[in-house]
Amino acid sequence: MPSYFGAIKRQRTLEMVNIGAFHHRLFSSAATNAKRNPAFSTINPDDVLHFKEILGHKNVIQDEDRLLAANVDWMRKYKGSSQLLLLPRNTEEVSKILKYCNSRCLAVVPQGGNTGLVGGSVPVYDEVIINLSTMDKIISLDKVNGILICEAGCILENLNSFLANEGYIMPLDLGAKGSCQIGGNISTNAGGLHFIRYGSLHGNILGLEVILADGTILDMLTTLRKDNTGYDLKHLFIGSEGTLGIITKIVVLTPCKLSSTNSAFLACSDYLSCQKLLAEAKQDLGEAISAFEFMDCNSVEMALTHIEGARNPLPASLYKFYVLIETTGADESYNRTKLEAFLLRSMEVGLISDGVIAQDLNQASSFWQIREGLSEATAKAGAVYKYDLSLPVDKLYSIVEEMRARLGNIAKVIGYGHLGDGNLHLNISTTHYDEKILAQIEPFVYEWTAHHRGSISAEHGLGLMKAEKIHYSKSEEAVLYWHPIL
Repeated sequence: MPSYFGAIKRQRTLEMVNIGAFHHRLFSSAATNAKRNPAFSTINPDDVLHFKEILGHKNVIQDEDRLLAANVDWMRKYKGSSQLLLLPRNTEEVSKILKYCNSRCLAVVPQGGNTGLVGGSVPVYDEVIINLSTMDKIISLDKVNGILICEAGCILENLNSFLANEGYIMPLDLGAKGSCQIGGNISTNAGGLHFIRYGSLHGNILGLEVILADGTILDMLTTLRKDNTGYDLKHLFIGSEGTLGIITKIVVLTPCKLSSTNSAFLACSDYLSCQKLLAEAKQDLGEAISAFEFMDCNSVEMALTHIEGARNPLPASLYKFYVLIETTGADESYNRTKLEAFLLRSMEVGLISDGVIAQDLNQASSFWQIREGLSEATAKAGAVYKYDLSLPVDKLYSIVEEMRARLGNIAKVIGYGHLGDGNLHLNISTTHYDEKILAQIEPFVYEWTAHHRGSISAEHGLGLMKAEKIHYSKSEEAVLYWHPIL
């Protein structure tokens, strides 16, 4: 019997996989419009009764309001029609659910905090939703080595709060940290604001527990930093978007929480100055850099207009580009002096037009409110087409300028992102979703990215939005090599 776990989600990831499902969307994108695969069974009363025997009545959800929330992504772009939401409380319950669904050929979709931006966390059609929000236990912390073991449903911000009291932090920081779950972060290999300092989750995750399609519990919960005995299977699941199994437990290596954090909000006259500032910062500040973010003037204007309480730290005028630098270290006086000296030199040579260093945590928070609130701001502004691209830093802003020229006054194009990682968030804001506007954007944005040997998904994943676009970033040979794994 074929494995039906993640079958729908495989279609999101690989266009070559012959598994189809119609998806009722709240907006149109150049994504698959396939009919539901008749090989999948539909839920019947016996199925519901079986799940209640496994989970108890209160964790088998059929309430229309709760199902509505679980069926729609937070951007309200993608909507499924699942009639069943399951809330397992432990590994064994997840295993039993998947074993049963596999035997009945019931399609499932794993769901965490449902904060994704590409339609990967909601049903395509009527899959059973397996939400891990009740699996939120912190299991242990090795206080000597900073090794945390927890369940996949733990909210990122809660983990950070717990670790801060023990002198550690999570190596990952996101704008959605108040609701995203660590299991979903790992399943999408989320990057975030501190990638420049702490790197990819591939380098920070030591071990995983994963439930496979047939209910098999794959225990890879090692706490060892070195283990060179055969294939390191956990890396298959990091970034696999739930297509290979459901992550239930995590072992993560957490960095020490350093006593000194400084943030600077800077203005630059052009994008070339932003690039040069990054190069100089790497040279002068070195490992102290924990974030290097950039925003164009349209981004900052969007944030100031739509984020409640947001204020421009540099109110004299609106500059063309802004850079937000964060440094961390163990010596407050030394690190602040080093940052101030770097900024003074940068201003003297014309890389910085204006700038301010946060004097306290409140002011630093107000800086970050602008950057972290941009997703919310664009959603409030109306319809938004979002693209998450990895590009060579010298080419990164060119796509923004070309898209702006291409669309003219029919849309507002904004560019911001993790400059230190070469990750652009290209957002195209309009009053409403329009097929003619979409036709101007796609496939141009993907073709342009492929031409410059970039990636069409830097950190958001493929989801439903880019399921059939993988060939823009991966060769046919590479995709074919994945087929036996799936």
